[in-house]
Amino acid sequence: MPDKTQTNSAAPGDRLVRAGAIVFFIGAVATLVTVAPLFLGTTPFPTHMFGLSMLMAVGFLMAGAGVLRSVAAGRRQARAGR
Repeated sequence: MPDKTQTNSAAPGDRLVRAGAIVFFIGAVATLVTVAPLFLGTTPFPTHMFGLSMLMAVGFLMAGAGVLRSVAAGRRQARAGR
């Protein structure tokens, strides 16, 4: 009997993990761009630009929430299968 789950089906939380990864990488690039003038000896960016670095933390939390949502859905599915 073949498995009923399709390989291309999206689990609940997959979109949140993908969005979190994108936001994390945008934050990582913003961090590199913001910190680079400090190492190059040029004029640093204004202080509010360092807030963009917080996108790394936001993306990490989004991806973590997506993983937890996926785990919860897997547990619900396992309980329903008993």
